Amino acid sequence: MHYQISGRQIDIGEALQAHVQSEMDEVLSKYAGRPTDANVIFSKSAHEFVCEATVHLSTGLTAQAKAHATEIYSAFDKCNEKLDKQLRRYKRRLKDHHRDRAEPVELSGASSYILAASEDVDDSEPDSLQPMIIAEMETKIPSISVGEAVMQMELVGAPVLVFRNEGNNGINVVYRREDGNIGWIDPRNMT
Repeated sequence: MHYQISGRQIDIGEALQAHVQSEMDEVLSKYAGRPTDANVIFSKSAHEFVCEATVHLSTGLTAQAKAHATEIYSAFDKCNEKLDKQLRRYKRRLKDHHRDRAEPVELSGASSYILAASEDVDDSEPDSLQPMIIAEMETKIPSISVGEAVMQMELVGAPVLVFRNEGNNGINVVYRREDGNIGWIDPRNMT
């Protein structure tokens, strides 16, 4: 298990790093057989400390949690409790998924862009049809089943997830609809 524990504009001591590793090891050993890495970032927002944790599992799933507290240890403990709750909620699914998959999930590289929001609030035509790119990042697209994609989207709390469907090797999308249901886009079934 590889840990990356850092602070944004605050110093993180060795005692806190040791606490984070031991507590996360305890939670992850209960629910996830082979976690690959964890990224924990501490920051300060006004009078509160913020702890953001992301754990990548060998099954391709990613669990994320974020918590605020007036003390840094409390912020981590709350964040760790949220991870524990997420993983407990999906324990059966994770075990079944882990049993069926002998190899870690294959990840494909892709580019991810953040586009500037449109400033045109009226119905007039925009000056250009080319949006302004304000950030470009690398992202990974997992090769998983539709059920695993829905579970991943729910674990992360994302509104949408792009993935490579193991069944047909095509790029698919799952998303949360306004009515609360899950939508699935499979371009191969389009005619």
